Amino acid sequence: MRMQRLSLTALLVRDYDEAIGFYVGKAGFDLAEDADLGGGKRWVVVRPPGSDAGLLLARAMGEQADMVGRQGGGRVFLFLQTDDFDRDQGRMVAAGVRFLEAPRHEAYGTVAVFEDLYGNKWDLIEPA
Repeated sequence: MRMQRLSLTALLVRDYDEAIGFYVGKAGFDLAEDADLGGGKRWVVVRPPGSDAGLLLARAMGEQADMVGRQGGGRVFLFLQTDDFDRDQGRMVAAGVRFLEAPRHEAYGTVAVFEDLYGNKWDLIEPA
């Protein structure tokens, strides 16, 4: 039997520590790895609690800096699934995460769009 899974998505950031501050301190992710690779580079992985998939926080270099916060081209780019929308949205709002809309109830579940510290748009979703 063949098995594949998506394990990491690289996300461009301006600074490792400010990104860790947002994803761990405000969004509630776990810091899974933070290794010094030398030359100012680090291998930084954050994951939502209970998830095998995570984000590789990649410090933008050179022309990549123009893409920080714009990797999704202005669209919702990342999707964070939860088992309790009200709990997680309430915790995130209290921590200072900016939601761009009120929660809405769709056929697929409860959802609202929020921004990360760079302006990337996310959906917080509790499936129906």
